[in-house]
Amino acid sequence: MKKVFLALALVAMTACASSGEGSSPRKDMCVQMYSARSILTHENYADLLKTIASMGYTAVETASYDAENGLIYGDTPEVFRKKVEAAGMKVLSAHVSRGLSREELESGDLTEALKWWDKCIQVHKEAGMKYLVTPWMGLQENLKHLQVYCDYLNEVGRRCKAAGMAYGYHNHAYEFEKVEDQVMYDYLLQHTDPQLVFFQMDVYWAVIGKASPVDYFERYPGRFRMLHIKDEWEVGQSGMVGFDAIFKNADKAGLEDFVVEIERYKHEDILESFRESADYLLSAPFVKATYNK
Repeated sequence: MKKVFLALALVAMTACASSGEGSSPRKDMCVQMYSARSILTHENYADLLKTIASMGYTAVETASYDAENGLIYGDTPEVFRKKVEAAGMKVLSAHVSRGLSREELESGDLTEALKWWDKCIQVHKEAGMKYLVTPWMGLQENLKHLQVYCDYLNEVGRRCKAAGMAYGYHNHAYEFEKVEDQVMYDYLLQHTDPQLVFFQMDVYWAVIGKASPVDYFERYPGRFRMLHIKDEWEVGQSGMVGFDAIFKNADKAGLEDFVVEIERYKHEDILESFRESADYLLSAPFVKATYNK
């Protein structure tokens, strides 16, 4: 553990030394905490966030919710928020999910699932979240089940809106496959209420699913309030994802906030992967300082 803290301190000092005149301008840039899963612990995440903030990241999206105890990364929502803000960042978003059982999908009875969400929404409101996002539902076996999920997303979105938060859905690659004769992602877009459910497009997974993010922005303008900016490795390094075209069409998408996620690393020190991704976006002329209206 001492080695981890020493590494964090060294990275932070290097970042401070390189953040003077001539450095890239500040940009609103959220990071998904799942990216640091291999080194993040309850004990060190506050110091880790300070290091990540020194690289230019300004907000966090969480991927840890203890539903039984109402905790985020092992802390109460109030304590979690204080630690994030002490690092110079803000609490922006959370990935949280309560999947539906086969019985619920067959019956359409969402009573128990919505009880789970009522507590989840309250906890994350106390943490200061702007968004809640469901990151997964699985490829559905038929349109009946998929429609139940659309009804479910709409109702969760309604409850989030009543609490002053926005609710969205995050994709992987499988949503671009067909359920019966319908592309699952299109069905979700067409059968959820734009006033209640936005889409957090993961642009990397869309490309892996052989879909064009910009094409979806054009067909469903305004639905993509958030984006997950991700690549095969560090952001901007593979050449697989057309980040310039994606950001140049941000207004069409309806973008307000984007989240950097790093799932795989070329560097042994994963904090270098955080830095490389941040540097790419901070120096990219096609990425605006903010997308908040």
